Parts: sequence; C-alpha cells; structure tokens
Amino acid sequence: MRPLARHNRRPRGHRGRCLRREGRQLSQQVLSERLERVAAQVPANARLADIGSDHGYLPVALVNRGVIATAVAGEAALTPYRAAQRSVREHGLEQRISVRLADGLAAIEAGDGITAVSLCGMGGETIRDILECGKARLSGEERLILQPNGGEQPLRHWLMYNGYCIVHEEVLRENRFFYEIIVAEPSGPLSYTTGQLYFGPLQLQERSPAFLAKWQRLLRLKQRTLANLAQARQPVPEAKAQALEQQVRWIADLLAGEPGSAD
Repeated sequence: MRPLARHNRRPRGHRGRCLRREGRQLSQQVLSERLERVAAQVPANARLADIGSDHGYLPVALVNRGVIATAVAGEAALTPYRAAQRSVREHGLEQRISVRLADGLAAIEAGDGITAVSLCGMGGETIRDILECGKARLSGEERLILQPNGGEQPLRHWLMYNGYCIVHEEVLRENRFFYEIIVAEPSGPLSYTTGQLYFGPLQLQERSPAFLAKWQRLLRLKQRTLANLAQARQPVPEAKAQALEQQVRWIADLLAGEPGSAD
C-alpha cells in the first residue's frame, strides 16, 4: 500500500485502533456462503489439505477461527499460489499454513499427517482426475470434502469404485448458480445405483428445495436442448440424442415423485 500523503495522515492513536479492528476482522473472516458450507464439513482439529486453494481463504478462515491448527494450501498455478502466500502472510499464519506450488495432491507430503482434503470450485471430472492421479498420496483415512462445479456423476463413480462412502451431500444456490457439496469417507467396497450416482444417494432421500430447484432448471435446459436437436440442420449422433432423452425421463420422474427410472 502506498504511504498516505502527509496531510491525509490520521492523528496518533488511530493506527492502534485500526490494528485492533483489523485483528477482529481477520479472526472473523467472512467466506462466501459456498465456502462457509464447505468449512462446516471440516472436522475440528483436522489437518487440512486445501487443493486448488486460490487465495487460501478456506484454510486461513479455519485457522483464524480455531477450528484447525495447521493446513496445507496447494496451488498449481503461479498467480493464485502467490495470492495464497500473500493472504497467509497478511494474516501472520506462515508458521501454521504451508503454501505449496504443486500439481494436485502432490502438494501433500508424507509428514503432513493430513486427515481432510478439500477440492472446491473445479469441474467434477477435474476433481476426479486429481484424486485418481494423486491417490498414492492419500493414506486412505482422509475425509474428502468436494465442491464440484458440475460433473458430479463421474465424481461419484470414482468415490464408489475407490471405496469412499458419501456421508453428506447438499445443494446451495449462490449468485444464480447451483452448487453441490459432496463429503465422503473411506468405507470399503460399496455400490450405488445409477440414479444415486446421477442425483446423489443422500440428495434423493432428502429432496431439499434447493435440490429440486436445481433439477427443475436442468429439466428445462435439457428439454430445450432436445428441441434444438430436433430442428438441427446437421444430423445429430443418435447415441447423444438417446442419452439426453433418457436424462429428461429420469429428471421428470424425480420431480413427479415417481419410482426412479434411473435405478
């Protein structure tokens, strides 16, 4: 920050009051609703690895609030890595949050003792690929706290095939967009139905207003896409049209409260 011009400087004593106020703000850092929901799924005293940490908002807030004592903030790109470094430094947390420039789970080191891993704000396929490529870095004891931007179905497939049971799911709406949070823990072999993989096993049970609103919107979008395909001048691959028709039936049945045709 540039120094204040002499005539704009505050009277003596003002800086002390500002620092006290800033200290309160740092300890009570406000996250977006989406990250607050993610933060609520991090167990107390966990050793967190936040992968794709961007500015490091999540680990900084959790450490400042006393929820966790230490964390790793991993980032693969240089600009967000430096942003996370700056955020940690500004909060005086260099000894408690390790910011690492690394690809995916390569940010986790053997001595970290990580017990929870968060991956937020990426496509579900990207999260799946990060988990698959880096699963040798996992001890098999970690809680996975995942917030995909779409692509939930392939992510749930990965969790099932790798023995992770989904213990919490929720949908929230923020800034006109719907987001899902999926929390999974190691459980051993398990099996989900096609409908559970598509909609979420716990979401199907709860059917929250946000969950239903999300699928009402997606039904309209998929129906519109089907109509556009029917009017397309170029031939559309039959498999693509059939897959879309099947998804429309699944969603319509879900919203009608009928037995799941996806099962």
